[in-house]
Amino acid sequence: MSEYTILKNESDLDSESKALLEKAKAALPNAYAPYSNFRVAAAILLNDGTVVTGTNQENAAYPSGMCAERVALFTVSSQHAGKTITKIVVIARLGNENALAPATSCGGCRQVMLEFEERQRVPFEVVMQSHDHQWVKTASAKTLLPFCFSNESLRVRK
Repeated sequence: MSEYTILKNESDLDSESKALLEKAKAALPNAYAPYSNFRVAAAILLNDGTVVTGTNQENAAYPSGMCAERVALFTVSSQHAGKTITKIVVIARLGNENALAPATSCGGCRQVMLEFEERQRVPFEVVMQSHDHQWVKTASAKTLLPFCFSNESLRVRK
């Protein structure tokens, strides 16, 4: 069962999502994307109001880079242990364009989001722009990976 909302415009986002979107936009220049020229930023809201941002960091040895979502999520884990994620907003820009480009999280990032959600035992919202320039808002990271591989998958069954 999928639970998500499609919003036609950025102006249709709730005020909390808009504020996170602005934080992500401010972080976007920190992306290091000399190869793809596709800059991505993520902004995470924690339960105490703290905002953590991350940007993609490419590397000439492509598998050695890191997506914005994982940079932000791993920062939460290493610098804000014990705090709960309530929402993540993901944005992108292509080249020198001013307009945001559609950017939905890759499978690896979706898996990491799911793991964080399971660790904290509380779902968090995910907001990102779809291929048709509309905004997708999910109530849970699990919505992005309906047939997920989780810690439950690793448990021995008798």
